[in-house]
Amino acid sequence: MTTRAWQNRPAPPWRRELAGFAAVGLLAYAVDLTLFTCLRGPAGLDPLTAKALSFVAACSVAYAGNALGTYRTTRGRGWRPYAVFCAVNLAGAAVQLLCLAVSHYGLGLTSQRADTVSGAVVGMALATILRFWGTRTWVFRAEGRSGSWTG
Repeated sequence: MTTRAWQNRPAPPWRRELAGFAAVGLLAYAVDLTLFTCLRGPAGLDPLTAKALSFVAACSVAYAGNALGTYRTTRGRGWRPYAVFCAVNLAGAAVQLLCLAVSHYGLGLTSQRADTVSGAVVGMALATILRFWGTRTWVFRAEGRSGSWTG
């Protein structure tokens, strides 16, 4: 049996980076959803307060996961990287809200399904691209890498 050369090559660094970023993002999403549900339901908080608290918790989990895992070799010091990370995530949240607003109010697609697709599918996809680029460009900069997709 022969082994093909392409099967033994390690994955490019940007693929490992993207995989780590995605894994951390899924964990942060789970924290956001779980905490929001608990704060909204059993704790009885209003939706905006519950979402604000769950967003801050999810941002903190995502930052810790990326700083200690995905970008452990390019970690900055102090509060600045965390603040920039939160700003990038707020920009991502704004993208999701903008997609929802355009679909719901601009295009008149007002069903629950349309809101879900525009906010949680299209908006999430665009926001994830923005968050990945912003995180690697402004928060966890590596020497010799200026934020390009290929590292």
